Amino acid sequence: MAARVLSPLPRLKPFNRLQVILQHLKMSKHTNSTDEVVFEKKGSAGIITLNRPKALNALSFSMIQQIHPQIKTWEQDPETFLIIIKGSGGKAFCAGGDIKAIRDAGKVGDKLTQDFFRREYILNNAVGTCKKPYVALIDGITMGGGVGVSVHGHFRVATEKTVFSMPETAIGLFPDVGGGYFLPRLSGKIGYCLALTGFRLKGRDVLKAGIATHFVESEKLPALEKDLIALKSPSKENIADILNFYHTKCKIDQEKDFVLDEHIEKINSIFSANSMEEIVTKLKQDGSPFATKQLETINKMSPTSLKITLRQLREGASMSLQDVLKMEYRLSQACMRGHDFFEGVRAVLIDKDQCPKWKPATLEEVSDEFVDNCFKPLGNNDLKL
Repeated sequence: MAARVLSPLPRLKPFNRLQVILQHLKMSKHTNSTDEVVFEKKGSAGIITLNRPKALNALSFSMIQQIHPQIKTWEQDPETFLIIIKGSGGKAFCAGGDIKAIRDAGKVGDKLTQDFFRREYILNNAVGTCKKPYVALIDGITMGGGVGVSVHGHFRVATEKTVFSMPETAIGLFPDVGGGYFLPRLSGKIGYCLALTGFRLKGRDVLKAGIATHFVESEKLPALEKDLIALKSPSKENIADILNFYHTKCKIDQEKDFVLDEHIEKINSIFSANSMEEIVTKLKQDGSPFATKQLETINKMSPTSLKITLRQLREGASMSLQDVLKMEYRLSQACMRGHDFFEGVRAVLIDKDQCPKWKPATLEEVSDEFVDNCFKPLGNNDLKL
């Protein structure tokens, strides 16, 4: 008899069971630690956690596709008063975009080379135009694409573990994600130096350069986040008050001079030159240990990338973020048509021999006409924001 009582059970077909399980998983999505990006609503805050710790939270195409609509949803939601973005794993906020995937796509003529940059820059613009206060906790490595989802927001909180860099000229690319907007707006010519050399800023220097707005001890971030979440329908001023409170309490490296302080005059003079060739000449003439080191670095970079980058920054200095992103999309597609990006990624990230064979190999061989072509409109394929 017992078997008959149990007989209705098999009628729940395995397929239906799977659907029920999948439905349940969807509902508990934000607790699924295998998701590349996790979204949670806590108190008055929408929280985005970049969740690829093994890849240093590098942005995949799928993460970009998920983050943009979520920001837009929270922007419209009357119950969401601020957006917080952070990275998981303790080592990185976000070390960049998924460059290897773009290279692989380019090798086989896949559309990802267009779609990735298009969607990424649309996301960067959403951060830059976000109507809700946007707080990026840039704890750990913050480079390239990680800069794009943080630097355009209202608040950027650095810690003693923050390492900032825009190292794109080393891989045949250029400091994109709106680099043409924020880099030339840093004090003096610091942004030009950072863009062309990939110079790394650490800890409090990220604040002193004007990239971060606040500096807080890494271990205090959970408490800071808790206090932000606990705010009842906060204004931008309420959020700033809490960030300022934590910022003023943090004494780490308070006495230390800005790493570039002693070189500021040199940087402003050398990097205000009108051409890359002139910058190189000035670095050689200067001959100081700092100038020699920057010269060595520049000599390793893609000559094409250097020329594109210098012009990108000079033009971007007087453009809106939207116009900069449109310009950068054109440049990204020029790089996808060229040689150096694929060679740079091979040398730095794939074979790791650190010996890229750039074509052309010298600055003199990169003609003005070639650079002009990189900036030309793409007609119907131009970025629309």
